[in-house]
Amino acid sequence: MADLLTLYREHAERAQADADAATLGNVRERNLRAADAWRQMAERIERTETARATREPHGDPALRAQRTTP
Repeated sequence: MADLLTLYREHAERAQADADAATLGNVRERNLRAADAWRQMAERIERTETARATREPHGDPALRAQRTTP
């Protein structure tokens, strides 16, 4: 998920930069909306990872069982 989080943040930064460089109002608004959407998706992933780490401090028990089964 960390790669996805990084990707979402990069998209948000790119959309923000495009909005800052835009000369047309509608293009600026579109890119600001896109940057906000990418940021929200990144924040959602962060919340999910935090909740998962709290709930399963040593990882997913089902995955641990799979790793230990010969």
